Amino acid sequence: MNLSALAGNQRVRDQLSRQEQGRGLSHAYIISGPAGSGRHSLARQLAAAMLCAGRGERPCGQCVPCQKVLKGIHPDLSVIAGPEEGKPITVDQVRALRADAYIRANEGERKVYLLENADRMNPSAQNAMLKLLEEGPAYAAFLLLAENAGGLLQTVRSRCEELSLIPAGEPGDQEGRALAKNLADALSRAGELELLEAAMVLDGKRNREELSALLEAVETELADRAAEGGDRRRLLRAVELIQRLRGAARLNVNAGQLSGWLCAGMFDTL
Repeated sequence: MNLSALAGNQRVRDQLSRQEQGRGLSHAYIISGPAGSGRHSLARQLAAAMLCAGRGERPCGQCVPCQKVLKGIHPDLSVIAGPEEGKPITVDQVRALRADAYIRANEGERKVYLLENADRMNPSAQNAMLKLLEEGPAYAAFLLLAENAGGLLQTVRSRCEELSLIPAGEPGDQEGRALAKNLADALSRAGELELLEAAMVLDGKRNREELSALLEAVETELADRAAEGGDRRRLLRAVELIQRLRGAARLNVNAGQLSGWLCAGMFDTL
């Protein structure tokens, strides 16, 4: 997938490229991160990829649909923002969006909706959105932009893929990749004591979003190694455990517990 316009965030770029080459892009994403992290850039790139009519890598950036998306004039891309500047999207707006979603696309095979400040929607608006995420038409796709994904209801988050961004060039970008690689190394071949020591990185001072992003990066690293060979049984077991830990992390399980569960899970079953 061509995400060259998104600076940094290699983990997210790799994740989306694998998805597109495998099962295909999801119908719903939460794109979270602070100002300057590239939320809008990624959202536009994803929308272009979903509507692209070119051949080969998407978005091609050259076809008419890509050009329309980048210029903000594609009729099948709708940007939903609050009724006034600084105001969140309302439940009435979500209901109008839901009605529009059932009208077939104008030009392409898909309709894409980009929701600004989705984490600021009140519970009624989010529950209305939840119904659309669960029962919406197959051709509709939803990109929920959020500064803090934790502001969204867990029921909404569970029905979306989460893409957590950090500003390009920040230490966390490189540091996160290094931490993920070290933990993946330990999961791949270390003994129980060495793995416990490496897993202590999970008990650092990280919020739920940062912890989820780190676990996601570890999962990506392990999946790549499993595809390349090595102890496939151990690597796939590690991927399964990391996926469980990501689910627990979303529920605010203590980070120290996660590291213990990881070590116990690896060596109780091997």
